[in-house]
Amino acid sequence: MKLFPFGHATHPQWQMAAGLVLAQLRAQMALPEYANSPTLGLLYITDHYAPQAEDILAHLGAELPEVTDWSGTVGVGVSSSNVEYFDEPALVLMLCDLPSDQYQVYSGVTPLAAGFRAHTALVHADASTPDVSELVAELAGRTSTGYLFGGLASSRSDVVQFAVSGNGTLSGHGKASGVFHGGLSGVAFGEGVSLVSRVTQGCQPVSAERTVTRADGNVVLELDGEPALDVLLSDLSISLDQPEAAMSTLRATLVGLTDAGSDLVGRTGHFGGDVLVRHIIGLDATRRGVAIAQRVEEDTRLAFCRRNVQAARADLMRICAEVREELEPEEVPLAVAHALADPDPLAGPNPARRVAGAVYVSCAGRGGPHFGGPSAELQVVRRVLGDVPLVGFFAGGEIARHHLYGYTGVLTVFR
Repeated sequence: MKLFPFGHATHPQWQMAAGLVLAQLRAQMALPEYANSPTLGLLYITDHYAPQAEDILAHLGAELPEVTDWSGTVGVGVSSSNVEYFDEPALVLMLCDLPSDQYQVYSGVTPLAAGFRAHTALVHADASTPDVSELVAELAGRTSTGYLFGGLASSRSDVVQFAVSGNGTLSGHGKASGVFHGGLSGVAFGEGVSLVSRVTQGCQPVSAERTVTRADGNVVLELDGEPALDVLLSDLSISLDQPEAAMSTLRATLVGLTDAGSDLVGRTGHFGGDVLVRHIIGLDATRRGVAIAQRVEEDTRLAFCRRNVQAARADLMRICAEVREELEPEEVPLAVAHALADPDPLAGPNPARRVAGAVYVSCAGRGGPHFGGPSAELQVVRRVLGDVPLVGFFAGGEIARHHLYGYTGVLTVFR
């Protein structure tokens, strides 16, 4: 599989940004190591361009007639290799060269064809869709691996998704021209499309692991047999007798959850990949309970946590290293081995790492200055994983496996 052509640009006028992206794509498609006739486009735009989404898709489709299938969505920020565009007008596009019988674009009005056996799936979802978490879990159940990757669209204006299949718009979208609102959409992949995916956490536990011993819906009533509110106040060393200080600490505190029997905190002291991070939304003084933004069952493992830049950076480096190690061949030619040993991360050739392209969906709460500077998060990815084709967006919630996460990053690479 050859490298996937990709491009990115920012400009107040979308036509100029599209022109810059098209120039990058055409230059790459003329190179022997890049695919020259890809058929699937993954398109992400910032919400500055959301009102012009139909015009953008129509223009790109006309300029790239070989691309017959499109998928994507909108975010408050978008990303590409080594760069993020946050809170500015921008678009990113990657063209994937995959066997036509190994993928299928889908949406809420045109679900997966009965004859297509989905192995994994890329998912874009509208957070306002009722029961979106249940829909994600249902879609995961329709894949043979149960593995999804993607995220919830994030926008301060229109929440749009792109879905075009074959030589025209998916049936049922009417005059939307491949741009629609609500529900889920994305690309399902067959077993012949090899992917490697990892979840990176952005929070650090600040308390010991606890077990939920009594709960009522989304209110945790007891932890390890003790009133949950009392445990919270003790773990955070705060008192309701000093309400201002207590509220300041509580606003910065989140809850990490995982099922009974799963690892909550790993050997490194960081959360494991299965941990769901949720907000504390209230205190129940009468029942001495803690209300969180998630229904909780008894025996769930719980730890209080906070967003932590150092922990997020270290965990991101870890998953990139894991992906790179999984993709690199055990034995490589001597010349390639010397290149991979070079301290310059760009010295190692992409084919040796067997990465055709990558999709990175990160929480909007991680974007911008959270990692210490502009594009710092994407620079970490490039430094560890290498200079691979990459596109993505900053989401209102991240999807991995059958879960809806928060404050995480989901990195997926095509072998």
